[in-house]
Amino acid sequence: MTRFVALGDSITVGYGDPMPGGSWRGWAALLAEAVGADLCNLAHSGALTRDVAERQLPNALDLRPDLAAVVVGVNDTLRNTFDPPRIGRLLDDTVAALRARGATVLTARLPDPGRMFGLPGPLARPLARRIRAVNAVADAVAARYGTVHFDASAHPSTYDRRMWSVDRLHPSERGHRLLATAYFDLLAARLQLPAARRPSSEPENPEPTFGAQMWWLATRGTKWLIDRSTDLVPSLARMAFKELFADPAGSDPPPGELSTPAR
Repeated sequence: MTRFVALGDSITVGYGDPMPGGSWRGWAALLAEAVGADLCNLAHSGALTRDVAERQLPNALDLRPDLAAVVVGVNDTLRNTFDPPRIGRLLDDTVAALRARGATVLTARLPDPGRMFGLPGPLARPLARRIRAVNAVADAVAARYGTVHFDASAHPSTYDRRMWSVDRLHPSERGHRLLATAYFDLLAARLQLPAARRPSSEPENPEPTFGAQMWWLATRGTKWLIDRSTDLVPSLARMAFKELFADPAGSDPPPGELSTPAR
């Protein structure tokens, strides 16, 4: 059987796609079922590109996957240690190692967090620049190693509100199905997959109730906000100040201005 190893953050864990028993499913599980693969999901919530390269990759290589997913980078844009060149090196190292073992690797261009959160312009523009920087290095890695590269940032359905859970950071079941079907379509020619195996794009589980969504925000969303407030909020405030006063036209800053040394 095809062995599929998924690396990444909470999106690949499956947050936003709850199952009736309380577990998470997510796009990787949907895709694994469609392609007839045995899934080992190594992703964990909050993972940065560094975590994928240093903590998840060694375990992935031990499993000798036929198919591997490396979808990461949103959390990097939300940290004050944001460093595009380092992200690029780590992503390159990760994909290179998996390709050297013979794995077909899935990568992605990521959506704009500012648009997902509905942030005002002075806060959204710096995040947009950051995600463009991450996508630029992801594009370069994808071209270098011939990955299966999904452009989530430009897909017409990406910013449809129905694709996102209540926190607007994690896909809903419908959003996870968008990822699964997109990757299935990209893989179909390479793996000779029959069209009948394509995952459905329509949810099969009831949408979480309003009460369940509010419980998620109260128990998990608030913690996420507090955790990010210690680094993201001050960083965004500084960048927003520059947007409003130092650079009223909102033009991109010189290379490296958004980068800070990694901790």
